Order: sequence, then structure tokens, then C-alpha cells
Amino acid sequence: MNRNIILCGVGGQGTVLASRLISAAAMKEGIPVQSAETIGMAQRGGSVFSHIRLGEGVNTPMIGLGQADLILGFELGETVRQLPYRKEGGKVIAADKAVMPVTASLAGGYDPQAMRAYLQQHVADLTLVPAEKALLELGSPKVLNLLLLGYASASLGLSEDSLLTAIRENVPPKFLELNLAAFSYAAANR
Repeated sequence: MNRNIILCGVGGQGTVLASRLISAAAMKEGIPVQSAETIGMAQRGGSVFSHIRLGEGVNTPMIGLGQADLILGFELGETVRQLPYRKEGGKVIAADKAVMPVTASLAGGYDPQAMRAYLQQHVADLTLVPAEKALLELGSPKVLNLLLLGYASASLGLSEDSLLTAIRENVPPKFLELNLAAFSYAAANR
């Protein structure tokens, strides 16, 4: 099984941790993994993305244009920006939530409704996750990453057991219960 996955969002949303959890779960299953992430802007509220390539014969961590099987979008605008990487028929799972990146605030013209409409018009296999409602029910805005990971779990090509083991081994104990609750919430509502 070869799979190309892009995670994208804004610094502070947990894209890097989600990327590491996917990679750890793949390694648990003996699946070769290559990944690359941009984290320089993470502390500044800027764009953050990770490329994850799973499977045999992968020679580079970077995913080429038109090659992503799945785009996991933590923020609407960043999801739209990564669409050129999606392959024909590729899936997009995105939080139906806008968080204006610093770069967008400098450029102006940030319209979440237009981005949502663009995704709906251009992506046949689209899941918009009602993130604000879910995070309110979960009681924390800090588990968006595990919420989205839960929604994507069936599309990653990895077992739920491997993902849960990766979560238990990589999330600090004081946050583990809440993170597992977010993952389970998604599994129950997808």
C-alpha cells in the first residue's frame, strides 16, 4: 500500500503532532514512512504543512503536484492552497473552520465562505468536519488535531489500533484522556 497524505493548517493547531502520530502508527505496522514538515512559522500563526508518504519505493518525503491521496485540512484557506497537490479523485477532509493565517491578514481578501464554496465545487470526495461544534462539546479547542485524525482514520490505510497505540505513546499523560476522547468523538460521528 502506498499513500500520500498532506496535513495543512496554521501554527498552533497541532498539524505536526498529527503528522507524527500517523508516521508512528505506520511504523508500528511495518510500513515505510517518509515525512517532511514546515514548522518555521508554527509559533507565529503562519502556514504549516506536512507531507507524509507511506509505502514501498518512496525515495523522497515531498509529494508532487497531483499526487496526494488525502489532504487533511485544519484550516479552510490552507486547505484550498494545498488542493493542487490532490490527485484526481483524491479525498479532502477539512475542518469547517477558518483561522486567518498571518500571511493572509497581510494580503487581505480572506473570505471563509468563498473558500468553503470553492472546496464544495472542486472536490467530489469532501468531508467538512463541524469542528467548532465538536470542540465545544469536547470542552477544548486544543484537540482539533485528534478530532481530524479521528475523522481521517478510515482513509489513512492504517489500523485504528495502530493509531490509538501511537496516541497513547506520544501524547503527554496529562492530555491523553482528552485527546482520546476527541479521536473517539470523530469515530462516532463520521
